[in-house]
Amino acid sequence: MPASPVIVKRILISLVIGLVIGVILNEVAFYFLHETTRPPKTIELVIPAGTAERIAKGEQPPSIPNNMTFVVGDEFLVINQDSKDHQLGPLWIPAGASASLMLDSVQSYAYECSFQTGKYFGLDVYEPLTLGTRLYGILFSGIPLGILIALYSILMPSNVKNKNVPA
Repeated sequence: MPASPVIVKRILISLVIGLVIGVILNEVAFYFLHETTRPPKTIELVIPAGTAERIAKGEQPPSIPNNMTFVVGDEFLVINQDSKDHQLGPLWIPAGASASLMLDSVQSYAYECSFQTGKYFGLDVYEPLTLGTRLYGILFSGIPLGILIALYSILMPSNVKNKNVPA
């Protein structure tokens, strides 16, 4: 028995509604992940002159954040402009030199750090958010939602009365 045109129409409309809701919800979520919507690149952190003295006094250098967010494939370049040597996890950065760290896997790091008052520096590494990731999120939320809306619209009786049936 073929499906009636009304049911097919309801299913198609429900799928479109589900996909529209999926687009809206996913784009709102992706808006808050704006730091990861870029290709990998080199990100520099400069340790300014006088940092060691500030740390010794218990002061946080104003230009150095407590943690940073990266995407897989980023290179983290630390440039030491201070007169003292510094360390960030596996990196030893002599005074006036630089060192880099390749971030090649998704992970959250808490490295021991000599240029932070708390002695730790956080690095969060995420997968880069691509168009494919966005479409994947939209399809995997919008299609199931559309199917649920379609089932609901088919199972619930319609309030439209048939004009051909006598009262």
